[in-house]
Amino acid sequence: MSETKRDPEIQALLDKQAINEVLVSYCRGADRGDADLIAAAYHPGAIEDHGGTFLGTGEEYVAMLREVFPTAPRMTHLITNIAIELEGPDKALTECYFLAFSRREENGEPFDHLSCCRAVDKFEKRDGKWAIAHRRMCWEWGHEMETKETWSRGQTAPDPSALVRGGKKPNDILYEMGG
Repeated sequence: MSETKRDPEIQALLDKQAINEVLVSYCRGADRGDADLIAAAYHPGAIEDHGGTFLGTGEEYVAMLREVFPTAPRMTHLITNIAIELEGPDKALTECYFLAFSRREENGEPFDHLSCCRAVDKFEKRDGKWAIAHRRMCWEWGHEMETKETWSRGQTAPDPSALVRGGKKPNDILYEMGG
């Protein structure tokens, strides 16, 4: 099926928006423990080079995540500084930063970890769909700190147990609302 012929500037905006949505959906998948969302970010046979923590195909990476997600810590990924350089009608190079927070535990002691990494992706548009063909990540910095969650010393939430908290698929408000 061929695409509708559009003004090249309009098509570039649509392509960049489609790529942006893939990147944001990937983060949603990581935070919600939804491996299907992450799988959708890759083309078949894509390379995932996770900066020294994993190297293989996108399919192998997602298979590993399916094993890890049920017991993975709470995570929040913020994506920023998304730069998308279109290279013709079906290729793009992207660079973006991830600021990732995770709540972890070691030897019964909870701690929080904040890290910043950068992803450089080669995207391809195949059969009208933009997805990652090759990802390389690098780790910019990491910071660990004692877990101290007082919710503004009780000013935000005098009873933190009453707060609605995020969770993994399907136990999150996103999926309860039909996502």
